[in-house]
Amino acid sequence: MRRLLLLPLLVVAACSDVPAATVTPVPGSDAGATPVADAAAPDAPPPPTAPVLTTVRVHYPAGLGALSIRGSIAPLDWNVSAPLVQDASDPTVWVFRANLEKPVELKPMLGEVWSRGPNYAVAPHTTVDVYPRFSTVSGSFSKRFPAFTSTKLPSTRGLWVYLPPSYAENTTARFPVLYMHDGQNLFDAQQAFGGTEWKIDEAMNAGAEDGSIRETIVVGVENNADRIAEYTPVADPSYGGGKGDAYLDMLTSEVKPLVDGALRTLTDREHTGIMGSSLGGLISAWAGVGRGNVFGLVGILSPSTWWNGTWLLGQVPSSKAPRPLRVYLDSGNAGPSSDDVENTALLAGKYQALGYVEGATFHYVVQNGAQHNETYWAQRAPAALSFLLGPRDLVPTSGK
Repeated sequence: MRRLLLLPLLVVAACSDVPAATVTPVPGSDAGATPVADAAAPDAPPPPTAPVLTTVRVHYPAGLGALSIRGSIAPLDWNVSAPLVQDASDPTVWVFRANLEKPVELKPMLGEVWSRGPNYAVAPHTTVDVYPRFSTVSGSFSKRFPAFTSTKLPSTRGLWVYLPPSYAENTTARFPVLYMHDGQNLFDAQQAFGGTEWKIDEAMNAGAEDGSIRETIVVGVENNADRIAEYTPVADPSYGGGKGDAYLDMLTSEVKPLVDGALRTLTDREHTGIMGSSLGGLISAWAGVGRGNVFGLVGILSPSTWWNGTWLLGQVPSSKAPRPLRVYLDSGNAGPSSDDVENTALLAGKYQALGYVEGATFHYVVQNGAQHNETYWAQRAPAALSFLLGPRDLVPTSGK
């Protein structure tokens, strides 16, 4: 069996009927007369309350085969499949219900094929939604929008899109979206700066298989010759810049609606992230300061915190509500710049002063010996993705 991961659970409330009052006939009354309550009669015991069943709802396209379920405790068994009942109102939902008093590990089956990934763990008396996959091992990436043109930031660029393994197979599922900068560096070494890619597709595929990273759509927005200006919120005396707000306007009002319209996405801030490195880390942090209502998940790798005299350090404390739900921050500590480790440590302190809690809503990492380049960002990307997006079972499913 694969290792156990906890699935967030939606508790179903039970209700019981109110017992009727005890009544006795009035002495000497005609037969069939209306009875009255006997105030002296002892209280009758309430009828037994129906048990709150454990309910598993398996979402999967209809017509692809017989779905069943196996599990660790009776009435489930690891060797014999229990049939699922198809929902009469929705043919893509199969349901299992049982009166369970203990947690159960389980897995859906398609014919004799086990669902991929770790076992699901379900607490008793709860309802959970499961979106399995059975045959697809890897996701796919492409330059899905090769010539996206912006009016907010007049320019044309490519948008790379990674679709997770379940996307093509389980068409009932919708997915979070992570927007990443420097899109040509994420997936393909032949397109990446210096020939070194971030290996985001490899990290996401591995995380989907072992359950350490929730399956998520990744949108890589290409940079262009105006990269410094686009990734900087204000100008620096030595480098200029300052088009960062226009760039973020492009992401929120043009790119995101395009992606949400074309793909099966979860559109709220709880399921929308932004992540980048260097100046891409700077603009991601700035997105968290003023646009936490859009980007609830913010990933900041090796940020250029030094920009314009550490301007960013004065901005994070004034972050507008709602603030991001989770923030990942890191740096190395080697190379000619020491990867700006001292300023990044100060930035970490700003987040902690806002009440972010290490390991829960905030994660700060210093990679010893790491320099400011793609090699080390690729090494840290899996852990960053795992923290920001959570494991497969971290984010609650629909609970319909």
